[in-house]
Amino acid sequence: MTRREVLFYSAFLVVMGAGWGITQPLTKIAVSTGYGHFGLVFWQMVIGAALMGAICGLRRVPLPLNLPALRLYLILAMVGTVVPNSLFYQAAVFLPAGIMSLLISTVPMFAFVIALMLGNDHFRWRRLFGLMFGLIGVLLIVAPAVDLGLDIPAGWAGVYLISALFYAFEGNYVNKWGTQGLDPFQVMFGASVMGLVIIVPLTFATGQFVTPVWPVEIPQLALIVGSVVHVFVYASYVWLVGRAGAVFAVQVSYMVTGFGLIWSNLILDEVYAPTIWIALAAMFVGMYLVQPRPKVALAATPSMGETKH
Repeated sequence: MTRREVLFYSAFLVVMGAGWGITQPLTKIAVSTGYGHFGLVFWQMVIGAALMGAICGLRRVPLPLNLPALRLYLILAMVGTVVPNSLFYQAAVFLPAGIMSLLISTVPMFAFVIALMLGNDHFRWRRLFGLMFGLIGVLLIVAPAVDLGLDIPAGWAGVYLISALFYAFEGNYVNKWGTQGLDPFQVMFGASVMGLVIIVPLTFATGQFVTPVWPVEIPQLALIVGSVVHVFVYASYVWLVGRAGAVFAVQVSYMVTGFGLIWSNLILDEVYAPTIWIALAAMFVGMYLVQPRPKVALAATPSMGETKH
């Protein structure tokens, strides 16, 4: 890449990170009035399916409905959205948005462990040290004796980490078994539609349907904006991978975490003790050391379901 291209792509990376980072405080606002997690996931998938369907329609790209494609949609809908986002929204009720931004940085570390288990990658001491730094960062966040200036329930932090584990598995699944020749927009569209098939009965059976109101309430507006931002930022990520390469694009993880803390402070007035910056440094070192090779970079990036979301 030329110097001008590097500067342009770097600026694009910052904008993407700012977009993904703002979804953390928006999620916190969305869950602030007691909306059920299934109802929130339902509307998130409706918005995602509508936008991805429109993009596929404009591109005149059909949605394959053969058995292998349907299996792909089902697996990615479950491990990339329905299960992790249901956990994510529940944990978001109790966790500060800035802490969620820190914990989401464990996705690349989980992804490396899963990659080893699936044979997607080989053991490296450097990346083991990255896992150790990531663990130090997590312990600094959840240890009761550590003062971060915020109330952090360790149990719900654990639930949030489980959702991060699912996001990491999603990327590894795609890396190992592929997408049946479909492009990311088709995959997101198909997974969103399949996810709706699953989440609709759960939403109504549990009485968690969120009825739209006009004028739109702040929590509903936060959910809409966060879902739209996620779809467009993910599409931008796909574009950046094609132009600048996956290893360059995966550095958005740093931006998401950093901007998540900044937006949480600006929007929610979250204030952190100095210890949180030690945890942030440990997480950044961990992400740097576990940074994957180009062919496995997808496994360590924010997933299709992360608000990422």
